[in-house]
Amino acid sequence: MLQIFSSKFRAVPRLTLLLLSAGLYGISGMANADAATYSNGSTGSNFDVTMKIVANCTVAALPLDFGQAQGVLSAAVNVNTTINVTCSNSTPYNLGLNAGTGAGSSGTTRKLSGTGANTGTVAFNLFQTAGSTLWGDTQGSNTVGGTGTGSAITHTVYGQVPVQATPAPDTYKSTITATVYF
Repeated sequence: MLQIFSSKFRAVPRLTLLLLSAGLYGISGMANADAATYSNGSTGSNFDVTMKIVANCTVAALPLDFGQAQGVLSAAVNVNTTINVTCSNSTPYNLGLNAGTGAGSSGTTRKLSGTGANTGTVAFNLFQTAGSTLWGDTQGSNTVGGTGTGSAITHTVYGQVPVQATPAPDTYKSTITATVYF
């Protein structure tokens, strides 16, 4: 009986070895096949890199100072300043200048207001070119157009205080808003 047990014991290990051997061969064969794919060449995967640029503009203006007038406004006072517009490359824009904060200003009719109790005003104009084409804030009518390059584009504003009745001595002021439409 010991011998039968012994022969059964030997039969089980041979069968188990045979099955284990077949299983290991299959697994190692798969592992070797995968290893050959990676060791004999390379494989890769593509991925997208994206960025969205949205049209944008900025505007920066320098002050316009008519200086100091002695006595009366008997001759026109002409000065200029610049406004820089920076827009995304190929972005069309229009640059407008509003009427300002001076009392009685409207559209392209602009006035500097006195301070404190002084209700006097000084009329002035802003031009797109020296002495002609008033600069306003109505797109398609009196704004200045351009196309962005990604760098600052300089626009000159020509200011003029025309001959007029001179108000009381004071400092006169208006704040103009430059707006870039894109």
